[in-house]
Amino acid sequence: MKRTIIVLLLAITALGVCRSGLAEETSKAEQRRLFREGARLWPVYCSQCHNARPGSEFAPYQWNIIMMHMRTQANLPAKDAQAVLEYLKASR
Repeated sequence: MKRTIIVLLLAITALGVCRSGLAEETSKAEQRRLFREGARLWPVYCSQCHNARPGSEFAPYQWNIIMMHMRTQANLPAKDAQAVLEYLKASR
């Protein structure tokens, strides 16, 4: 069981590293729109359980992993999760 969890975490980390460049492919206007939407959605989904934290607390690839986990925990729609993720990464 422990080995399975470790393998799963390594796979998720690798996926996060591979996907961390995707935000750079998004246009600046789209990034600003997602940031504003994420700032609006963060209190709706996240603040119920979490205190505000600076985006610099985690590296961008770590936010990818955290968001993947929290998306399932909070049942976030994909577009909302993407907006919150952009907000967290950009608020460094």
